[in-house]
Amino acid sequence: MSHIPPLDPNVAARKGFRESEERLKRFWASADVRVEGEGWLLVLDGRAPKTPAANRFILPTEAAAHLVCEEWAAQGEFIDPGTMPATRLAATAIDRVSLAREPVADEIAAFAGSDLLCYLAEDPGSLVEEQVREWGPWRDWAARTHGIVLEPVHGIVHRSQDPEAMARVRALALALDDFALTGLATTVPLLGSAVLGLAVQQGVIGGQAAFDLSRIDEAFQERRWGVDAEAAERTQARRSEAALLDRWFKALT
Repeated sequence: MSHIPPLDPNVAARKGFRESEERLKRFWASADVRVEGEGWLLVLDGRAPKTPAANRFILPTEAAAHLVCEEWAAQGEFIDPGTMPATRLAATAIDRVSLAREPVADEIAAFAGSDLLCYLAEDPGSLVEEQVREWGPWRDWAARTHGIVLEPVHGIVHRSQDPEAMARVRALALALDDFALTGLATTVPLLGSAVLGLAVQQGVIGGQAAFDLSRIDEAFQERRWGVDAEAAERTQARRSEAALLDRWFKALT
């Protein structure tokens, strides 16, 4: 999402998030967490590392702090930012989302206006049947649980949704703390669905199960035409991200 830009690589290089060919060596022996006010602080060799914006990593729950801590503890001789998604989520929440909550919520709500679950295929019939069977219950859940009523359409032509539905999504997003809001802002575009993103955030469906629902069309095409290794690798990376986001939300509760 545009209001959650990537970490500044210049600052990242000084803070352990470098994303260049030059690798940063591990500079700590032990990683741990400790109570800090009403939160939990990440500490490396007893000292608090900083986010790219020079804030400390203070997480709202012990479980979330340990999720971040595990990534730092698992680093080898060189730091690999690609293996630190929870750290990135935490830094984004602290440095970015805390300063842009309303624009972030606006973008999440916008996904409800073109939610994946509302765009059914026109054919073949077997794919349409699968989408109706698998997606319909989640639109029903959103309407029943949150009053988010979204109307489906067959084909790719955009259909405007009730502004009230989008307003309800926005309100749900703003009711979250910075860390859960960051997770939701990451989950929704990954799945292409505000409804599925909210369901994962609320623990109604697992991240990987939601990811599989989001790619019914892709999976259908793969069954028909096969899948190459590169596409399979991309899919697995996205599925792993969905699983991490599931863990992130659970750790925040």
